Order: sequence, then structure tokens, then C-alpha cells
Amino acid sequence: MPDTPNPAAADSAYPSPVPTAAPWWKNEDWLAVLAALPVLIAASKGIFPSETMLPVWFLVISGVALLASLGKKMVPFILGAVIVYALGWASQWIAAQPAVKAYGLEYVIFALGLGLIWSHTLPVPEWLREAVRTEFFIKVGIVLLGATILLPEMLKAGMPGLIQAALVIPVVWYACFFIAKKLKVDEEFGVMLSTAVSICGVSAAIAACGAIQGDRKKLSYVTSIVLLCAVPMMIFMPVVIKQMGLSEAVGGAWLGGTLDTSGSVAAATEQVGKDATKVGVIVKLSQNVLIGVAAFVLSVWWSMRGGANGERGKVSVKVIWERFPKFVIGFVLASVIFSYLVPAEVAAAASKPLKAVREAWFAAAFVCIGLETRLGELFSLGGGRPALAFLGGQVFNIAWTLVLALWLFGK
Repeated sequence: MPDTPNPAAADSAYPSPVPTAAPWWKNEDWLAVLAALPVLIAASKGIFPSETMLPVWFLVISGVALLASLGKKMVPFILGAVIVYALGWASQWIAAQPAVKAYGLEYVIFALGLGLIWSHTLPVPEWLREAVRTEFFIKVGIVLLGATILLPEMLKAGMPGLIQAALVIPVVWYACFFIAKKLKVDEEFGVMLSTAVSICGVSAAIAACGAIQGDRKKLSYVTSIVLLCAVPMMIFMPVVIKQMGLSEAVGGAWLGGTLDTSGSVAAATEQVGKDATKVGVIVKLSQNVLIGVAAFVLSVWWSMRGGANGERGKVSVKVIWERFPKFVIGFVLASVIFSYLVPAEVAAAASKPLKAVREAWFAAAFVCIGLETRLGELFSLGGGRPALAFLGGQVFNIAWTLVLALWLFGK
């Protein structure tokens, strides 16, 4: 990764906050792990919430995890969380309708849209703002995601996918970061954009933001553009695959390596064929596995270069630890435990129910992104240059991943 400071970083309209060591009960990374813990323990015993009980699990687990940090604000949080959950449930209901499902549009798009509609047409009172916990909700979802990534199965069936992920991530990351620098996008923004393009979209951007103590407005920008870009890719890439006469395996590997959310990969590959879905999901999961590695590398590199100001200095283990996104530890441990310590049949049976639970938190997170985003501010941020950097990185990603997919899966 490059280490030359970007002069534009000092002129950023949203400078990075100086990292401070908050007690663990106020650190959203640790609280996300704490919130995911009872769900994972229950799942290891084969216990899952019914559809009617899921909102209770969501409210109780989130409330208990945030209790110490919320204090007297617990009641407003619960009231706001009811609204957030309801909008998230509505987004999932809309996405499940046959007429919508036929287009492959997933719930995260509707969750973001409903949040934006509310924030632009209705007031967002203080009690609702207490429940706008975007990073907390999505970090809980990422920890839960770890339990569905079974490493032995991936190593057995997905070695080409792991090779593709290992070759895609560093090359695409650097290409997008290079484009961002040429467009005079500040490095903090460039890191989040590059990580989102090269790994797995929003989840990776959240991890990158935590690793570099990034700005929340920039993170909202990145998540929004990831989702906006995913829609046309999800619709048109399967058509291109068929027109090019690519095999299902190559098409699945291409989609899995370029689309930035697991849901969009599943929706797009289903339009190509069963083999495409199998390969695409493995490739995407292979990239997801490397979230932890990427977060660690970014936290070390960002600390060594002196943060957003690029002022080099002595880097201590303490500084790296403070910057490292702790929820990634929960993600890795969940994957290891469900891969090797939970009985194989229990871990396999838990995949689908855990997906439903995880999506409840993810839906809430994307509703929150909409609630805290003002489109006017979003479009003016960076003068459109970050969007161009993202699109440039995505074009390179599409071309490079196709080359690798043809090489690894073309036989």
C-alpha cells in the first residue's frame, strides 16, 4: 500500500477524529460482539427465534448490549429501535414480493430507500436519533456472518475462489486507491472506497472505517454509492455473461468477485444457473473471509503513516490495537468455533436461520444510513470525485476479475 501523504487530506472538510481509548462498555466494536454472543450460543444449541419472536430478540439483545452506554436514554432508544426495526422488516417484505424478486432487488436497497424517504419527508426527533446506530447494527451482523463461513467446506470446495480473492483484493485495492489519488480524493476517503470495491462493499467499508477511525459522513457516502452501483450491475452483468457465452462457473466467479453484497451475488447468479450460484457464493465468501486480514493490515499501515495527516512517527502496539476494529475478532472467532468446535450437522443447520437473524440487523443498519443521510450533503461531498474514483475502481475490478475467472474457472 502506498505511504506518500496526500496533501488533500489536510484540506478534508471532515477531518478524522483523534482515536481515543473508550471503556469497553462504550466501544461499539465490543458491544457488537456482546450482542452477537447470545445469538451464537443459542445457534450452537440449535435454538433460533421464530419470525414473531425475532423483533423481541432484536430489541432485547440490542438494548442489553447498549445498556451501560445508553443509561437514561434507554427508553428513547427502544422507541426509536421499534421504528427502525419496522422499516427494516418492511424492506424485507417488499423485497420478498414476487414482482420485486423477479428483478433481483434485495432488501438493503429498500431499507436504505425507506430511511431516506423518512429523513426527507418526516422529522427525525431526538428519540429516533438515539436508535440510529448504523455501525453497531452492521457490526453485529458481520459477527453473525462469521458463524456461517465454515472454513473446512471452503477449503475443500473453494480453493480457486480463495486464489481469486487473494489476487483480486490487493490489485483492485491499489488500482482504486491510485485513481482516487489522481482525482485528489483525500486518503481517508480513498481507503474506504478502495476497500469497498475490492472486498465486499459495505461490510468491508465499515471494517476499513473502524481501522482508520474514519469519518461517518464519508462512510455513509461509500455505503450509498456501493448500493447504487450494485443495482445496474446485478441486472445487466448476467445478460452480458449470456451474450459472451461464458460458462456458468466463469460467470459465477465473475459476479462473485465484482458484486459488493452477498445478496446481490445470489440474485445475479440465479439468473445464470445453479453452477454459477455455487461458484459465486464461494468466491464472495472467500472475499468475506479476508475482511479480518484487510482490517489488520489497514490498521497497521494507517498507524505507520500517521493517520489522516500523514505525520509519521513511532508506532506502538497500543496504537495499532486502538485502531483495530475489535468486532473483526468476533467475526473470526465465530467462524473458527462454528467450523471446528460446533458439531458439523448443527453448524450446517444453523446457516439459514442465522441468515434471517443477521439480515434483521443488516436491514436496521441500512435504514439508519438512510435516516442519517441528507442527499444534498451527500452529493456535494468531495465534488463528485469520490464517486468517479469508485466507478473507476469498479471498472478495473470488472476487467481484472473477468481475467482471473477465465483463468481459474474456465476449464
